[in-house]
Amino acid sequence: MEIIELTDKKRDELLKRSELDDADVTGIVGDIINDVRNRGDEALKHYTEKFDKVKLEDLRVESSSISKKNFNIDNKVLNALKKASENIKKFHKAQIPEEWSIEVDEGINAGQIIRPLDSVGCYIPGGRAIYPSTILMTVIPAKMAGVKRVICCTPPQPDGTVSDIILAAASIAGIDEIYMVGGAQAVAAMAYGTETIPKVDKIVGPGNVFVTAAKKMVYGAVDIDFPAGPSEVLIIADETANPEYVALDMMAQAEHDPNAASVLVTDSRETAEAVNAEIQEKIGSMERSEIITESLQKYGRIILTESIEEAVDFSNDYGPEHLIITTENPEKQLESITNAGSIFLGALTPVAAGDYGSGTNHVLPTSGCARMYSGLSTESFIKKPTVQRLSEKGVLSLKDVIIDLAEYEGLYAHAESFKKRLDHGDQERLK
Repeated sequence: MEIIELTDKKRDELLKRSELDDADVTGIVGDIINDVRNRGDEALKHYTEKFDKVKLEDLRVESSSISKKNFNIDNKVLNALKKASENIKKFHKAQIPEEWSIEVDEGINAGQIIRPLDSVGCYIPGGRAIYPSTILMTVIPAKMAGVKRVICCTPPQPDGTVSDIILAAASIAGIDEIYMVGGAQAVAAMAYGTETIPKVDKIVGPGNVFVTAAKKMVYGAVDIDFPAGPSEVLIIADETANPEYVALDMMAQAEHDPNAASVLVTDSRETAEAVNAEIQEKIGSMERSEIITESLQKYGRIILTESIEEAVDFSNDYGPEHLIITTENPEKQLESITNAGSIFLGALTPVAAGDYGSGTNHVLPTSGCARMYSGLSTESFIKKPTVQRLSEKGVLSLKDVIIDLAEYEGLYAHAESFKKRLDHGDQERLK
């Protein structure tokens, strides 16, 4: 890859990466959503046969298939899922916020309580690969938050079943129901409900352009996590970085998708050249070398800055989904980081750690959305209603504030509702 020196003129161009453009599919997706709303299960079966080439009688996976004791998968993989789930549970349990209350002023108590959503739908892709880890990352936080009903929609296999690895992950995560439906039609079903699939309060999980477009279109009828585009990593490295590690991190991200973005930003030309050489040496022997090559050609970047501080500034403007900081003192750079989905510190911490086992969530904002979104968390599945209570002293201390402002805004019933509380206090004192 070309090593590009960062200049003001090139900055805007270097900040660009592949963004999911759903303009070409919105018409198709809109028609699918309307059809599912009108015809329910009949439409779902139609699209499953059309797109997945599978004719289904029943959309729901039998509960016994999820709860069975033995799954036809390698024990090493099963144990890996169990260990990953333990770490994910520990991390997401720590994210649960506490309820609180304060005395704002004498007689005025206000606070916040925590309540889970009633129901959540998790979309699990089934296109280029099978992703049992995504079940853990979407279902477990919802369960830790206390969501009563967590369902999953995933495309069926050619034989009209769901793979044992998905069933095993679902069982470990504690999912309530699985439905064999994929694409925009699955999103529509979870958003509006059908004869078989229940309407949920929120839809989470990654998907292709059709799924993402559908999530954006149903937002408002339900909540969603965030629009998701192709995956990305930005690596801040100095002269102490291990070039082989950095090269592998870039190729690991590139193997996701031909539109994935892998960006190295460094103040060391020696590091830049060494990483480039490592990529050229290793890329031909990688299992998914064609995808990696296409991805790096389209959205791979090696950017040279004058300082690590400039590299940090560029990263904050970029707002990467994944940020690796492999410098002499990564904690120092961390202090200045403002925009990133998930951050990986030091030479021994690849993105793969967060993707599978460290406990953090891998459902993260892309395409610069880390500037305004956080990744999926336990808090994604809770509500925080506020609570207040006034005593007699509180009513008296607020009377001028409430009545004067309400009357100024022309909301006289508001003012009157408060004046009556003053009368109540007078009546109580007269008893």
